[in-house]
Amino acid sequence: MILLYLLCIDGPYKGPVLRGGTEVIGFGYGVGVRYSLNCIGYAMQCAAKLAVMAVLVFWTASAALAEDILIEDFKLQPETRWRFIADTVMGGVSTGQVEFVRENGSIHAHLTGNVSTENNGGFIQIRMKLPTSLPRKTVGVRLVVRGNKQRYFVHLRTSGTILPWQYYQAGFDVTQEWSEVRLPFTDLQASGRLLRTIPRPGSLKSIGIVAFGRDHEAEIDVREISFY
Repeated sequence: MILLYLLCIDGPYKGPVLRGGTEVIGFGYGVGVRYSLNCIGYAMQCAAKLAVMAVLVFWTASAALAEDILIEDFKLQPETRWRFIADTVMGGVSTGQVEFVRENGSIHAHLTGNVSTENNGGFIQIRMKLPTSLPRKTVGVRLVVRGNKQRYFVHLRTSGTILPWQYYQAGFDVTQEWSEVRLPFTDLQASGRLLRTIPRPGSLKSIGIVAFGRDHEAEIDVREISFY
């Protein structure tokens, strides 16, 4: 709750003027407020305090808006950033595809396919290189997803994941309704002992949405990807 009081009155203060949700912001009170020349100095002090508080409110709102770093909403030529990869690159037999679908004014990635563990395979995925380095204080990845009530995975690669089978992985479950998923970096599992336990945000290079590890039919939609 934010309370801002700008008082220059001869009578008692009755309470804030504006109420909205969990915030109460008052700049004086409309009833019983009487300004006089004797309070000009006090009014100037109040104005200075108001300026400081306004900066504080603006900074707080900006910080809240900047909490999530949106890296993909699929609105502008997503096919130029995302590529489909299957285990056929290593001799597997899994098959699939990705489409970019417009629905209710938004666009999402639609990944479908058949995941097979034959021939030591077992994955299909879509992957994108990250457009920029992430801030040092980034602590997790956020998705807006839906699908066929299966478990899927995020795979993150860094400057230290040199070999093709090296990555950081976290699983998540989807339902048929759109939902938000937040995966802290502390939940990620490194694919080998040579990797750090938790990846450094500034070292992240790419992100993949993966159907992985078991024989199943895959179908997952992804509408937003961001970091927080």
